[in-house]
Amino acid sequence: MSDTLRTDYDAVVFDNDGVIVEPTDRGPLTDAVCAAFRDVGVDPDRATVERAVAAGAGPHETVAAADGVTGIDVEQFWQRREKRAAAVQKDLIRDGGKPLYDDVATLRDIDASLGMVSNNQHETVSFIVEYHGLDRFETVHGRDLSVAGAERKKPDPHYLERALSELGTRNALYVGDSEVDVEAARRAGVDSAFLRREHSADADLAVEPTYEFPDLRALTEVLSRS
Repeated sequence: MSDTLRTDYDAVVFDNDGVIVEPTDRGPLTDAVCAAFRDVGVDPDRATVERAVAAGAGPHETVAAADGVTGIDVEQFWQRREKRAAAVQKDLIRDGGKPLYDDVATLRDIDASLGMVSNNQHETVSFIVEYHGLDRFETVHGRDLSVAGAERKKPDPHYLERALSELGTRNALYVGDSEVDVEAARRAGVDSAFLRREHSADADLAVEPTYEFPDLRALTEVLSRS
């Protein structure tokens, strides 16, 4: 890990949950996934669904977790799951249950293009940007609603690569709060900054980030130095 942060990046790209907004509580997400199962005629075991949500299970893993269930159209189920999850999170955002971190305001001091890449649904991420008026972000990417979209989530750098292409630079820093963020940056060939917020303070990473910071304020203070 480098001791000295470069200040000459052309772009800084941020993860969303745990970096820009607080992570979503598992309870509402579990409710959304259970509702999606019922949409396709399955009455799931809630405890099993909760474990799948906690593990960040993808489409096939989520369906497989519903013991004894056969014949589910995974694509149909997953699109219902994603729409349900996006709707729940939009309600939380409107009601203050998924707020912005206070230090997001410091991003205005960064003299570089800004982007956002998230493993959350694109519908949810774009809503956050629009709802909070985060107009500094020039490009925003969350995962597509499809099974293929979910399979491209980080650490696959697919969406990060897309954002870098739209920003027109490889001279970029990717900022996240999880090991998959650090690994996605490594695969994309860009530097990474790991935020050790309260929920990630004790994380033991298997891949080393380029830098570590406690929050966005500390990161911005360094990036804004000339």
